[in-house]
Amino acid sequence: MPVENPDVVVIGAGAAGAALTWRLSEHGAKVVCLEQGDWVNPIDYPSQYSDFEARMLRGGDFSLSPNVRRRPEDYPVSVANNGGFRPSISMFNAVGGTTIHWQAHFPRFHPSDFRVKSLDGVADDWPLTYQDLEPYYNLNDRMMGVSGLHGDPANPPRIPRATPPLPVGRYGDTLIRGYEKMGWHWWVADQAIISRAYDGRPPCLLHGKCMYGCPIGSKASTDRTYWPKALANGAVLETWARSREVMVDSRGRVRGVLYYDRDGSLQEQPGKIVVVCCNGVGTPRLLLNSKSRYFPDGLANSNGMVGRNFMVHPTRFMEGIFKETLDGHIGPFGAPLYSQEFYETDLSRGFVRGYTMVSGRTYGPLAHSRQIPWGANHHLEMARHFPHTAGIATLCEDLPNESNRVDLDPDLTDSHGIPAPRVTYTLGDNTTQMLEHGAARATEVLKAAGATEVRDARGNANMAHLMGTARMGIDPRRSVVNPANQAHDVENLFIVDGSSFVTSAGVNPTSTIGALALRAADGIWERRGEWN
Repeated sequence: MPVENPDVVVIGAGAAGAALTWRLSEHGAKVVCLEQGDWVNPIDYPSQYSDFEARMLRGGDFSLSPNVRRRPEDYPVSVANNGGFRPSISMFNAVGGTTIHWQAHFPRFHPSDFRVKSLDGVADDWPLTYQDLEPYYNLNDRMMGVSGLHGDPANPPRIPRATPPLPVGRYGDTLIRGYEKMGWHWWVADQAIISRAYDGRPPCLLHGKCMYGCPIGSKASTDRTYWPKALANGAVLETWARSREVMVDSRGRVRGVLYYDRDGSLQEQPGKIVVVCCNGVGTPRLLLNSKSRYFPDGLANSNGMVGRNFMVHPTRFMEGIFKETLDGHIGPFGAPLYSQEFYETDLSRGFVRGYTMVSGRTYGPLAHSRQIPWGANHHLEMARHFPHTAGIATLCEDLPNESNRVDLDPDLTDSHGIPAPRVTYTLGDNTTQMLEHGAARATEVLKAAGATEVRDARGNANMAHLMGTARMGIDPRRSVVNPANQAHDVENLFIVDGSSFVTSAGVNPTSTIGALALRAADGIWERRGEWN
């Protein structure tokens, strides 16, 4: 049921919504959060079952894709197949959002990532700097709990990690051998998975199935980190609350949110401020569906920029086969180490900006068996591949392009009749060159590490990172929100998630999403006198 007279209504209980709600409630604000999913019981995680890998490969109700999962709380996403590349759209709708089944790789942006126009003449500079976000990166690290090792020469200094790095194992040692032979940068990865007991959570037991939910809470999903603290502060979390549109008053200011409750009844939650935290696909969907006589093309969309500049992180995964037995299928599914040797622009490579080489772990025997042809030699080939593989994913910076966008599908709807989002995306030439370069460099590392064979395991694909569709900027003609994540068109509307990203950088976005949310919460609180 709607809450009376809250100060702030937050839509979405994932990485951004959880951090922002906690920070505002810590200050003393009265906050209600609407989440279209529910709490997930850890006993239901696929990792709790002996047939974990079969469940994972079948998809089912824990698939990464809402189009496969089709839970009642999900909505479909249509995707155009442009230029032969069809980006996969991955997200999870629940308390904790996609942090329920993320890898928990937790890098930060580089200072250069905020200045790509000034440095390289492409895209746009962010209207803030790394230094502006640094205290919030640090706070988010403390709240989430991070394992790692400070001192990486490729990044600015940072506070000591909450717990020591997780073991890299024989798998990591093998890849380190390759990087060392090449003379290239490598470092153990920051991971939002604790290696020692921290803040009431137990250490990781290295069982290797946490991609689809960590049952003991070692992996930092926000249902285990931010939400218990926010609720203890008095924040209200309404689950099974699917937002249909953000409502405006006669002055064109936000007055509340129209949502369907768990019984399917339409409710209106009033609020002095509304903060949309629905990810790079869900946020433009909600804004574009929030039409009124004041905003006939969608809320905060007077310049037509809502939904444009959609970015993902294109990847290429190269896999090496080794004679020695490796342990890539054991331990946290995230990346034990990475290299940023090719992160900054070098025009001699044939492209601008750069990428991270992420040494992610491998799947188990069932996944490997699917990649080997059936027949007389199947068992011999299986024994050669498993457990003898190590892989490197090239995670590329994706430059913004207005033609890559999210809009509303004219035909497809969710179970409440709300139009589904439609994604249109084409892989850019700069990114294509980057992927080829990264694949070649990954091959060199794997061979230097001792691989007897290297193969392109998946071709061009993308990470589950959805960014850019309500971008931040100073110019209201070319952006949706200002440096405080406040909508240019609507003074009491804020948009805080990956959709506000100006550029994508060449690293996973969740650490930056959390830092932006904490910063935005402080800004809202500092100006609280304006919202009455």
